[in-house]
Amino acid sequence: MEDSVNPATASTKAERYIKRDNVACIIGEISSASGLAIAQVVERNNKLFFNTGCNSDALRGSDCSRFMYHVEASNSQYVKGVGSAFLRDGLIDGKKIYFLTADYAYGQDLSRVGKKYVEAHGGEVAWEDLVPTDSTDFSAYILKIRQARPDLIISNLAGNQITNFVKQYTEYGLDFPYGGFGFDTAVAWGAGKGNFGGEWPVAWHHNLPAEGAKAFVAAFTKKYGKPPENQAWGDYTATKLVAEAMTATNSTDSEALIGYFDDEPKLDILKGRQGYFRKRDHQLIQEMYTMTAKPLDQLEDEWDLMLLGDAVPGEGEDLESIAPTEEENACTFSAA
Repeated sequence: MEDSVNPATASTKAERYIKRDNVACIIGEISSASGLAIAQVVERNNKLFFNTGCNSDALRGSDCSRFMYHVEASNSQYVKGVGSAFLRDGLIDGKKIYFLTADYAYGQDLSRVGKKYVEAHGGEVAWEDLVPTDSTDFSAYILKIRQARPDLIISNLAGNQITNFVKQYTEYGLDFPYGGFGFDTAVAWGAGKGNFGGEWPVAWHHNLPAEGAKAFVAAFTKKYGKPPENQAWGDYTATKLVAEAMTATNSTDSEALIGYFDDEPKLDILKGRQGYFRKRDHQLIQEMYTMTAKPLDQLEDEWDLMLLGDAVPGEGEDLESIAPTEEENACTFSAA
């Protein structure tokens, strides 16, 4: 197990894993820039990389690799997932929207996908602030929002920046609807009781009723004293699926594993519906969820802050309806 603090470090450590330790595959990462660096290393060496934290559509499109698979949802899946809730609530069509965007690759890609979705559904991104990655004080942005009086505020932020924005927005007491196109459950936990609000997308949640999810949550909670958040689900699920593929093929050879997953077998991913890796871009096709703040008088503990919405797409709807289309995000793999 290694940490990567930037693409150069990620590349060096991935190369060392492969050359020194002869690993069959690499699982993890969080930064899309570092994910791209790892993908370039595994492609040169015919090894596999299962991405569990990088969201950029480009990794599934212009920068795709046949040696890279994506358990983490793409920005398109997050945007289209929660976008359906904003549409349902009448917050996009004919509305003026304020974007707060993290000023680096992830935020910029999320903003690009989000603007396309908003404009396609009759909305207008009337304001956008690019937020430096080291910003912790959102008071100046919140004052601009108060003056602008938008119909909806959208966060294209990540990690602690979402936590800081949500807490400070609550402190200012503004009542404009808000939410985001990207999210992790740990962000809500960081905001704490009484601070979390808005409407957000999530790839997985510990209250899902699927039997596999309940077993995973019970084992994780027993070991760590708290429920798993969605990043833990991603890492566990990737490892589980790789182990299942190796067992099914009786091999750790990359081509054998690619052949297994490219047949698009239905996979237990600890959700209500099974998923599969789409052959043309290696994205895990899966349902997503939306969530809002749970009423304070219903909270059971410090982890119980979120009210989970229905799965998106709904029952009977095609799971690919929220994934990027080939026209939106074309992927061309290099020859085998």
